[in-house]
Amino acid sequence: MMHENVLAQIVATVFAQTQAPAQGNQPPAAGQALLFAVMLAVIAFMLLSARSQKKREKRERDDLFNRLSKNDRVLTVGGIIGTIAAVKDNEVIVKVDESNNTKMTFLKSAVQRILSNEVETAEKK
Repeated sequence: MMHENVLAQIVATVFAQTQAPAQGNQPPAAGQALLFAVMLAVIAFMLLSARSQKKREKRERDDLFNRLSKNDRVLTVGGIIGTIAAVKDNEVIVKVDESNNTKMTFLKSAVQRILSNEVETAEKK
């Protein structure tokens, strides 16, 4: 959002400069046209890089949901930590209390990260 506002201001400024009446009926300088072309290229690059970043994040998120399995220790977006008791199509059953055998059902999208993988990675280092 912030990039779009800044880019809109830059484009408006460049456009206003190229539309300003030239002194002595001379055509706008080639430098202004070059600046405008460079600005358009920068805008296109920023939009493409933002799109590729979103695609990568979605791919990582989908990979996380596909890796969920029984006995994984997970953290939900609500801050609940528990162990997965079962995985269904788009939901997981998480055991949150061992002593009372308390289980809660969450959508897979509510899982923020898998904690058991982080512990294994730290132990390997």
